[in-house]
Amino acid sequence: MTDNTKDNFPAGYKPADVWVWDKASGGKFANINRPISGPTSEVELPRGKHDLQLHSLATPNGVKVTVMLEELLEAGHAGAEYDAYLINIGDGDQFGSGFVDINPNSKIPAMMDHSTTPPTRLFESGSILLYLAQKFGAFIPQDHHAKTECMNWLFWQMGSAPYLGGGFGHFYAYAPMKIEYCIDRFAMEVKRQLDVLDKHLAKTDYMAGDEYSIADMAIWPWYGALAQGKLYSAGEFLDVASYKHVVAWADKIAARPAVKRGVKVNRAWGEESMQLRERHDASDFELRTQDKLEAAAKDA
Repeated sequence: MTDNTKDNFPAGYKPADVWVWDKASGGKFANINRPISGPTSEVELPRGKHDLQLHSLATPNGVKVTVMLEELLEAGHAGAEYDAYLINIGDGDQFGSGFVDINPNSKIPAMMDHSTTPPTRLFESGSILLYLAQKFGAFIPQDHHAKTECMNWLFWQMGSAPYLGGGFGHFYAYAPMKIEYCIDRFAMEVKRQLDVLDKHLAKTDYMAGDEYSIADMAIWPWYGALAQGKLYSAGEFLDVASYKHVVAWADKIAARPAVKRGVKVNRAWGEESMQLRERHDASDFELRTQDKLEAAAKDA
């Protein structure tokens, strides 16, 4: 087979024999993406009063974990109390040495569980969800078939979301130039994924059957937000309203009290009443959202 790859690049562009990092070419996230790993600064992470210490940001991957923690607390698992500290990826907080010690991949979310000896480090959102579900015996079905279905959909999300975020989201919303081929390629794949979900949710209440589970918590922050038109301002472009079963499922999960709390944690943009940049106690939702802190600062 003839490899004619290099013959198909646009006029005026030919890849170098050896790729060289050009910081200016990365679009909106050029300042946080890099081809090397490891810390760029010595930064010790703060430590709160609870065994579970979360360091995160309210991106879809971060929301998975804060929703899970709030659901555990809503269900009465007092051991799920946690401290949540903001990791601002736009400022490069994920490259501090303390964070890299927890997650050598420098991605949020990352967590430490100090209830074990030695403490347990946790990274990758799916791994954290599964760890917490097993630790507390909650939000993971006990029935063999339902549990397997939960794992199927949990790992479906892990494999599928990069097409939505790093693929469609990047080229549609963040890339420094709009490339029709890239947008079409990933829009087609995202719509296929939405169709997969829509056909599945036409037959079942939740991803793993009748029981709300970590599979829903993993998928909802990405595809639920997309179905509600909250991701990449792409709702009309992708005709998300046509996926009626996904929309109904997304709305049902969004109405859960724990979900309403979880989406606020480690959020540092948007409406100030929806921002709880740090969370250390249940009362913080009433007392320490950004609008309350700003008002207190003005009165001081």
